[in-house]
Amino acid sequence: MRLRGRRGSRNIENRRRQGGGRGGKAAPIGGVGLILVLAIGYSAEEERLTEFPLQILATTEQVWAQIFPRQVGKNFTPPTSVLNADVTQSPCGGASGATGPFYCSADEKAYLKTDFFVTLSRQLEAKGDFPATYVIAHEVPHHVQNQLRILGQVHLAHQQSSQTDANALTERLELQADCHSGVWARSLEELLEPSDIEEALNVARMIGDDQLQKRAGRVPQPLTHGISKQRASWFAKGFSRQTISTSATHLARVGCNV
Repeated sequence: MRLRGRRGSRNIENRRRQGGGRGGKAAPIGGVGLILVLAIGYSAEEERLTEFPLQILATTEQVWAQIFPRQVGKNFTPPTSVLNADVTQSPCGGASGATGPFYCSADEKAYLKTDFFVTLSRQLEAKGDFPATYVIAHEVPHHVQNQLRILGQVHLAHQQSSQTDANALTERLELQADCHSGVWARSLEELLEPSDIEEALNVARMIGDDQLQKRAGRVPQPLTHGISKQRASWFAKGFSRQTISTSATHLARVGCNV
């Protein structure tokens, strides 16, 4: 992406030099899926990738601040993003390399482990700018869903559903976030390099439930984020439609209806 000279987000808690523990009982939303991350430590490569996420976060703030009044009829309040290098506390539990990035609705913060972006490039064959870009662009829409009360509706439905149905609802929630990240990308089309969208689709395919389980060497697990084909497809639909869904995933009829 063409981000040289662009400001970074100021809605940040930098915990990269701090230790931490485990927090409360709320459920984290929107980790990219089942990922086993190697501990690669604090490095110059991670240092370089810290500034870039702040610039991406700033673009999400810009885009959603424009979309909300136009499509939702209300103002958008951006999330705070927590940058951590090790385990840190959240009301949704410990944020670590094993969990990957996630959104915690209890404190309305996105937890971004910075060296995860290095790992994503190295281990998942996700090259270019879009490994970090895609993950951040996916987490912020979970805050969008929270502001639209979609997360609350889905959490309530979880309590009234079987485990199979609850997993299906979670999957649709994640695919809607993929679609909304596509809407974000289209809104920044003037900043995109020619290869950016293909890189984004490649990342989506690499972090599908089927690919991650295959890499982890595990027997098939319940699908909670969508398989590779679905994740790439819904990002592409969001990029094409440019319309968000403003209701719960299982009720939506327009926009990113999954």
